[in-house]
Amino acid sequence: MIKPPRIVLLHATPVAMDPIRAAFERNWAEVELVNLLDDGLTIDRAKEDDLSQEMIHRFVDFGRYGWRMGAQAILITCSAFGPAIDRLRAELPIPVLKPNEAMFKAAIAKGQNIGMLATFAPAVRTMTDEFQEFVQETGSQARLRTILVDDAIDFLRKGRADDHNRLVADRAPELEDCDAIMLAHFSTSRAAGVVAKKVNIPVLTAPDAAVSMLKKLFDG
Repeated sequence: MIKPPRIVLLHATPVAMDPIRAAFERNWAEVELVNLLDDGLTIDRAKEDDLSQEMIHRFVDFGRYGWRMGAQAILITCSAFGPAIDRLRAELPIPVLKPNEAMFKAAIAKGQNIGMLATFAPAVRTMTDEFQEFVQETGSQARLRTILVDDAIDFLRKGRADDHNRLVADRAPELEDCDAIMLAHFSTSRAAGVVAKKVNIPVLTAPDAAVSMLKKLFDG
């Protein structure tokens, strides 16, 4: 029997953990998952406008630990550390997936006018930069319009997922003219069902897209 690959998940907030676990259960249940959490990264990231070199070093050290424990691939589940993920990818000899690269690919396949619902402000700049880089690399003419849903993540951290989902869904109709809506963070993906009821366009989530991309890497 072929041993399933070990995938290490790097979490910077506990609210990202359930959505990616559920996505693996739906799409690739056989894989061996290891969860690493350092929620101090998100706490300190929220205090910085730009990602500092100190934060980059901390994040890279976190990823190196995941590699040393036998990871055959690493998936980052927090979208606020783009430059740090780039550094980690350059240093490790295994696939290191950004949280949203698979979702970006799926989104621009839907059209050129893409909307995004975000709940964690520090991630918006890095995600926007990553989206623009991806668009340039692929030669797409896609444009991104982002709505920051204030207070939603605070509800989620208090265990009030229904209130989080409601706030996110209430803003979705503002993006009805887009070709697709992306839910920016792994934590936001839990709102996909209620968002989809508010609009008549595709609603894309990062966890499912990321798991599908990883599975294709290992299936060949």
